[in-house]
Amino acid sequence: MHRRHYALTMTFEPVVATDSAIRRPTYAEIDLDRLSANYRAIDEATGESKMLPVLKANAYGHGLVEIASHLESLKPAGFGVAFLEEGVLLRDAGITAPILVMGGLDNAQIPHFLAHDLTMTASSVFKLREIERVAADTDATASVHLKIDTGMGRIGMRPESADELFSAGLESQHIEVQAVYSHFATADEADRNATNVQLDRFLESVSFYERGGHPVPDLHIANSGGVLQHPDSHLDMVRPGILLFGVYPSEGVERTIEVSPTLTWKSQVAYFKVQPAGEPVSYGSTWRPTRDSRVVTIPAGYGDGYFRALSNKGEVIIGGRRLPIVGRVCMDQFMVDIGPEGTAYNGDEVILLGTEGDHSVTVEDIAAWADTIPYEVLTNINTRVSRVYRGTMAPRP
Repeated sequence: MHRRHYALTMTFEPVVATDSAIRRPTYAEIDLDRLSANYRAIDEATGESKMLPVLKANAYGHGLVEIASHLESLKPAGFGVAFLEEGVLLRDAGITAPILVMGGLDNAQIPHFLAHDLTMTASSVFKLREIERVAADTDATASVHLKIDTGMGRIGMRPESADELFSAGLESQHIEVQAVYSHFATADEADRNATNVQLDRFLESVSFYERGGHPVPDLHIANSGGVLQHPDSHLDMVRPGILLFGVYPSEGVERTIEVSPTLTWKSQVAYFKVQPAGEPVSYGSTWRPTRDSRVVTIPAGYGDGYFRALSNKGEVIIGGRRLPIVGRVCMDQFMVDIGPEGTAYNGDEVILLGTEGDHSVTVEDIAAWADTIPYEVLTNINTRVSRVYRGTMAPRP
């Protein structure tokens, strides 16, 4: 492939300190050994299907470049990301595996895809023809996956129009159609009927290739829910996302593969005080102790992605005890009631998300307290929170 280089402004580099001597005590610890174990468990369960780990949204909050660098050693078929910028960041970091960008394509971005050897999603004949035109102008061959909308209602050709897209792909001289894919909308739900309908639509649409005597590209549709509950959807390739990081996509999904959480969110006690009975804590004075109580301050808040909705609801682990958040969560701090006789010292470890001894605060716990889903809990942890990697092949201390 002939590659031309184009300037592309990157706007979301992390700005946190990584030197342990100056790093703030609120950080996310990533267990790479667990990540490898999860990958292998999924790989074994999906048999001959190739693996395309989905690493969008900063690898579900785990660190895009570091996670891709670690997983590349396990020889996946490639990686899936949401946007061009994520793909460019991986290429600039030295990732050489194929990278599929699954989001909608802006025509102005096509030269950048070609320059960085990124695989595009073509979700319409118009998009496919634009890719062909730009690739021809630059004497390049574009890597493309065709997208069919079987029931998500987001992007992609409807199955009844898919033949037109497939035909355009076959006619293209500067495009290599590597795969055709779709996306499940309800694969993690107990009722499997809608997912079965989507799979049937997908398989019927791609029968175009066999009916016409054409080679069949790779086919993929299974997300984390599909991996767990719909083995007939594994096809040529599977796309695990949140499951790879040890979190199940919903409470009701059948847990056919055993995985373990890879992320622990930690902080430290920053301040200790005795709060007199009746004296309010935090903005809005929404909590007051009924008697003198010991309250500690934790240096984390909604500015880090720790939900304000956890105010007077959430719990953390300190000294082997689950203890309640009191008052409103602030941008940079929140308070915890350790009780009238509780003991804690400045510098004591605090588990915001994870396990200590017999106690755990899970992603599902936080999602329930904040009335959201596990996906949002993980992807909400922003770049102000340093990531620290543990285990074999850790990219940095």
